[in-house]
Amino acid sequence: MQRKVAQKGSVTVRAPVSEAPEVVKDPRPVGGALEARRPAAPIIEMNQGEAEHRQFPRAQLATRFEVWVDGDGGRRFAASFTSVNVSVSGAFLGSTFYLPLGTVLGVSFSLEPGAAPVQARAEIVREERSSGPEGRSGFGIRFIDFSGQTEVALARLFVGMRLRAFAEEYLKSQRARSLPNELERVVDVLAAWELLKATTSAADPWQGG
Repeated sequence: MQRKVAQKGSVTVRAPVSEAPEVVKDPRPVGGALEARRPAAPIIEMNQGEAEHRQFPRAQLATRFEVWVDGDGGRRFAASFTSVNVSVSGAFLGSTFYLPLGTVLGVSFSLEPGAAPVQARAEIVREERSSGPEGRSGFGIRFIDFSGQTEVALARLFVGMRLRAFAEEYLKSQRARSLPNELERVVDVLAAWELLKATTSAADPWQGG
């Protein structure tokens, strides 16, 4: 499916549209009824030198990015693209249409169906153009800033499953059950998580586990 997007003047841009977020599923088996109801986690890869990902890992995640460029009096360009991968610091969007390097974009995208969108400003930092079957075409963006703390949703994509498993186990402890209210239990879980990072080899939560 393609969406026609009008730009100032006589230029019309057609950009591919993904109807719903799609994740590349991890082939490892998942047990338990509770886990079966959760969205499948995307495959996480460590950064392989792409500028937009910096030191953070990336997730193979195909989801629709709404992208626009603001101008005097309103938006002067808008289109939809599908991501190839996403990290906390950037993303690669598949496209055969290109904007100049350094262009600052507004972006909005969801990590799973029905979730509140992540909203940010981003800069185009590189492009790839390939017509061969093994190559890919598109451009890399680096996130500049986020709106409304929506970057937390991105962080959860990478550490959410580990945090959930840790919190579920810790909240079963006698110490957690003895605390007087939910806020105190949340603070205690966070303190225990930080202690775990400081005292084990898994000190970096972005490394997976």
